[in-house]
Amino acid sequence: MIMTVIAVIGIRPTAHTQVALAAVEYAILIGFSVAGLVAVLSGRPGTVPVTSGWFSASGIGGHGSLTAGLLIGVFMFAGWDGTIYLNEEVRHRRVNPGRAAVFAVAILGLIYLLAQVGLQGVVSPVQLQANSSSVLVYIAQALGGPGWAKVMALGLALSVSSSVGLGVVVLARIIYAMAGRRVLPPALGIVNRRFSTPVTATVVIGLILIAATWAYLLSGPVANLFLQLIDVTGLLFASYYILTALATIVFYRRRVASNPWDALMAGLLPFCAAGFLGWIVLKSVQAAPASQRWSLAGIAGAGVLLMLAARVMLKSPFFGIPRESAGQ
Repeated sequence: MIMTVIAVIGIRPTAHTQVALAAVEYAILIGFSVAGLVAVLSGRPGTVPVTSGWFSASGIGGHGSLTAGLLIGVFMFAGWDGTIYLNEEVRHRRVNPGRAAVFAVAILGLIYLLAQVGLQGVVSPVQLQANSSSVLVYIAQALGGPGWAKVMALGLALSVSSSVGLGVVVLARIIYAMAGRRVLPPALGIVNRRFSTPVTATVVIGLILIAATWAYLLSGPVANLFLQLIDVTGLLFASYYILTALATIVFYRRRVASNPWDALMAGLLPFCAAGFLGWIVLKSVQAAPASQRWSLAGIAGAGVLLMLAARVMLKSPFFGIPRESAGQ
């Protein structure tokens, strides 16, 4: 609720809050990762030495799954393109949002690599599995005791708050843009004059997230639900990125054949990305339990119904827009 209120007040308070939360949470994560790496490399009793199995595509001892790991990777990187959806509210909007997304993904990759290598060997794989519901807190306790475990718990809490705040802002802007095309009710596309934010869309998203959180918390074990949420969200983001890659090829279709550089950047790379993500989605859905498949089917069905409602009931002009194409 607090993050929703901040998102309503304005983009500047939201940005300042995100930066402050990120500074603290990343300092905590990087600090523990470095401490864990030092403990592992120095051979501290109870740690697991680094081996080539850590970097195997099939996991340590062959017990992992490549597609499951890649799906988690999609989930972990999703959302770091959030600046693209705020391009109308930043300086140099034609350049900065795209650069920020690329830099964010690169920095995130380095942080995740450090965290994985630094924390994975602090305790044994058996202990990691036994404490999977609070593994980072358990690792922090193994490194420094109960006091440092509380510090890690604080970092996790700040991370969740930051993610929720980002989700509220980004989803509200997506809904605002869709409402502007009457794909959703026009009331969601109104910008408040005082705060210069889409207040109605922001409040709606905040309430949906709160309701969804309580529904998940009350419906079963949190650890199992969280894993299912990661898988379903990863599949949805992967599907979204596939459609985005294909849309990129269509939009730049006139430039793809103009020169080798455009053919690579606007044609080959998006096509390969779509194919790679499509393989992940196919393999993941084949291995997914029935509950996840029904969740995906329900979300897809709801999307189709909303699309039909936008076309038939709201009579959105979006469906009459000619297919665009970037010029030479």
